[in-house]
Amino acid sequence: MNLTKTIGWLLGHDNVSEIDSARLSFAASWAHAFPVLVVLGGLALVATTIWFYLDRPRRVSSSTNVALTVLRSVSLCLIFLVLADPIVELSFVSLNKPVMWFLLDGSDSMSIPDQLPAADQTRLEMAVDMPGYLAASSSQPERSVGEPSQTDDLIARVDYARALLARKKENLIEQLSKRFRLQFFTFAESNGVRELITHDQPEGRAIARDWSTTGRMTALGDAFEDLARKRTTESLSAVLVLSDFNQNSGTAALAAAKKLGVPVFTVGVGPQSAIDLSVELIATSKIKKAESSTINVVIHKNDADETPVQTRLSIRPFGSTSADSQLIGETTSTLTGNSSTVEFSYTPDSAGRFILVAEVDPIEGEVITQNNQAEREVTVIDDFLRLMYVESEPTWEWRFIKEVFHRDKLIGRRGFRTFIRSADPIVRETNELFLSTLTPPRSEFFENDVIFLGDMPRTALSDRFCEMTKEFVSEFGGGLVVIAGPRFGPGQLAGTPLADLLPVVIDADVKRRDGNGFTLSLTSAALQYDFMRIGNSPEKPLNGWDSLGQLPWYQPALRVEARGTRVLAQHPTDKCADGQTAQPLIAIRQYGRGEVVYIGFNEMWRLRRLHGETFYRQFWGQLIHRLGLSHALGRHKRFVVRTDQTTYHPDDQVLVTVEAYDREFQPLDEKQLRERRLTATLMRPSTTANAGRLQTMSIPQLKPGVFETRLPVATVGEYRLQVNDPSSNEVTELEFQVTDVSLERRSAVRNESLQSSIATETNGKSYDLLNVNHFIHDFTPDPRKETSLEIIPLWNNWLMFGTVIGCLSVEWFLRKQVNLN
Repeated sequence: MNLTKTIGWLLGHDNVSEIDSARLSFAASWAHAFPVLVVLGGLALVATTIWFYLDRPRRVSSSTNVALTVLRSVSLCLIFLVLADPIVELSFVSLNKPVMWFLLDGSDSMSIPDQLPAADQTRLEMAVDMPGYLAASSSQPERSVGEPSQTDDLIARVDYARALLARKKENLIEQLSKRFRLQFFTFAESNGVRELITHDQPEGRAIARDWSTTGRMTALGDAFEDLARKRTTESLSAVLVLSDFNQNSGTAALAAAKKLGVPVFTVGVGPQSAIDLSVELIATSKIKKAESSTINVVIHKNDADETPVQTRLSIRPFGSTSADSQLIGETTSTLTGNSSTVEFSYTPDSAGRFILVAEVDPIEGEVITQNNQAEREVTVIDDFLRLMYVESEPTWEWRFIKEVFHRDKLIGRRGFRTFIRSADPIVRETNELFLSTLTPPRSEFFENDVIFLGDMPRTALSDRFCEMTKEFVSEFGGGLVVIAGPRFGPGQLAGTPLADLLPVVIDADVKRRDGNGFTLSLTSAALQYDFMRIGNSPEKPLNGWDSLGQLPWYQPALRVEARGTRVLAQHPTDKCADGQTAQPLIAIRQYGRGEVVYIGFNEMWRLRRLHGETFYRQFWGQLIHRLGLSHALGRHKRFVVRTDQTTYHPDDQVLVTVEAYDREFQPLDEKQLRERRLTATLMRPSTTANAGRLQTMSIPQLKPGVFETRLPVATVGEYRLQVNDPSSNEVTELEFQVTDVSLERRSAVRNESLQSSIATETNGKSYDLLNVNHFIHDFTPDPRKETSLEIIPLWNNWLMFGTVIGCLSVEWFLRKQVNLN
């Protein structure tokens, strides 16, 4: 050991490679400011000592006198030096081992028992020494490789990873700990990571024992985000992740991994392929009673082998058990590709909330069967949508829309009402199609579900109408469709409360542009909205717009409203005031709880040009269903009970929100209630002892019109909540479910694509349990040079104390020898 390392060892630092500098200083303020005082004080003490011993009797020899003088001088100088608080500022460079983090997946998908081909299972068990691990962890005798476990025929994927960490020979952790400072973390749920506490030399079997897999979701991105926040040192060299990478919650993992700023090496656990069926159920959220609807069941399979499967579709009332299910249809089909669609026709005979259940029978070799079933909540309504169409005078658009909705199953003649400004007042009063006023009582106005606003002058739009329409959209989730007209234009809305709702910013002085025909241009966002997908087939979802032909005019806008607007169709050449953004022709925007659609022309009737009503009905029908069915219908908007989810896990908190208004749709205030709270009854799942099933509760006010509370739930099953409406004395009922089904059991294979992407994008490398030992040779970072500044006090140590005591002791001994008092 050389002098440099020896000094480092004495200071408690390993691997000191060089000392940059060493400087003597004083910590006492007077000595630091005037170091000459320390010298002068020392000289004064030496002079005093010399004078003292020179004055001794002649019987003391000169050599003894000199020795006594030196000893006393050193002792006094050292004691005086203590007052100056001497220190040494030592700067040195250490070659420390870099830090590496292990991130272990603690979600439930790691507990999936994988069924592997015999040859693959043998290779994997040999690679991780599974027989030795099982024998050590369960006190069973070691078994031969490939021989089934005595406790279970299938081994969970986490146990393969645990066996790797606990392996006796060529242990991965032991080898890495020689070159890295290791820290271990595990993640589950979406609450970041939890550190596994280890000693300086972590032991693989202890890490494997502490690694639990009980999390209900894989929030890998959230784990990376948390690790990035924990990184406070530059010595971190890499992160090694053991997971199946089946992310199903939280932040996107790839973007979060890049924030770490170091290579991420991924170790995939679980098979890359497996025999697995999964079911997807496609149905609208609301269907009409006594009207036939088509429900599609899409069956996905991991490989393209022809496989016969049995598919069933059933329905049950929400809150009931599977014993109450009614079979809608059952069929046997052969899967010839990776997915296949089975259609079922269903005509409901009663209204209410129901659960559709699609399921397929497991096939041979399938381990994960949870995804063989899919559920979807649907509401069968025995009601109709209420549309209010406001227009200055009858137009072609008004005429054709009226005819379309009169024949619509969800609207009919009862659901379409219109206000025509130019209509004879007598007609408005006597014809049930017409509204006599734009501003009926609130109890009537807010029963509407969608409002159409056509070409109206500003003088006809009262402030009360504008304010109620704004409230209708923002507070009650209503839909608003603004259709530009050639006579007045939407510029009439400038300066009114309705201007805030529009997806575009308008100018009262800007008039329509006509004279040059143009063809509407669809944006890439159009495919994301069902009412824009009008076509002959799924392969050509937008070709219906060809029927529109050339448009003769449009209403220009100043610019697109930046807050949440999606432009779905635009002018092919004309720009907004900024000279860059194309003029919007069809745009949609979320405003509060509702949506607003802007159409910059009233020539949509031209969709009838080539194919009759087909595409015209598709567009308006799908648009109205989107805007009108996204909230409670009619007067039911006045008292709505909601939960933040429809399915919960045991020990979750259920957030119950009640939006309560009186008969005039004014926010209900706690002052109007007898106990200043809403009353409710919670019916818990049935048990062997029915006592305690019913619980009376109250819901306090959060703000006028909104009441809110949280309910703890522990028992698995269906819950039913009944809330009393104090305005009508009616009871509104809501059901929700508590289940212990895990999202983690929805996929039988690991997400190799995400695993590889994370490694590639962060300059890491991807492995599996068979070749992870290559990581030891693939990643060999140099030791990190760390410069440290050590301030060493020179007076409060054993050397200083021993020197002073030694000098005084020797002096005392000499004085005794020469009989000096």
